[in-house]
Amino acid sequence: MPARRRGVEHLDNPRAASDAEVLAELRDVARTNALFGGTRAVVREVLEACGSGVRVRSLLDVGTGLGDIPRAARSAANSRGVVLDVLGVELSEVAARAARDAAGAAAVADAFHLPFASGSVDLVTCSQLLHHFDAATGAALLRELDRVARVRVIVSEIRRSWVAAAGVWLASFPLGFHAHSRHDGVISVMRGFTANELGALITQAVQCPAVSRRRAGFRVTAHWTPSGQIA
Repeated sequence: MPARRRGVEHLDNPRAASDAEVLAELRDVARTNALFGGTRAVVREVLEACGSGVRVRSLLDVGTGLGDIPRAARSAANSRGVVLDVLGVELSEVAARAARDAAGAAAVADAFHLPFASGSVDLVTCSQLLHHFDAATGAALLRELDRVARVRVIVSEIRRSWVAAAGVWLASFPLGFHAHSRHDGVISVMRGFTANELGALITQAVQCPAVSRRRAGFRVTAHWTPSGQIA
């Protein structure tokens, strides 16, 4: 297992990139999610939450990219008879517009200061955003997700591995990824988490035990019941 590394990604500051660059890289992220398990990992967590016996009707996806994951989650929930209202938030205006076209509802918002009341959303999901921050900043993000959620918070991340890093690099060529995506993809993997690391970071940040799992496609997910909400 390689040591976790920081690195710098082009999407660390999407406002510094051109609209075309942001959209090109987010399209590649959405394709990676679909092909290599990122979407499936979150959808499985959402379906588990919907079947937990607690009424679930709303989902907020923080750092939604092009809205591909909340759209898939809504479709999967609907197939189980759960009508799920989804909203994505993005720091980038161009990404929020694109996500709105894909998922039906998206807004521009700062993930660290979400414009929602405490406990106002049933499910809060966050995929491949946490690794962009150091431990202290990531903990602040987790606390904000915890504040807004009523039923469950779901965090999905890349599982760090030399094999995954090499795989992203090699796959990026036949898939025709943007050069920024190739660079950021490898750094994202090396910034990723093991299941134990992710669970420990969440527990320390929000003082709630998290259930963390390895997922197919070098993914790891964790979920927890928000502090002060449903037991």
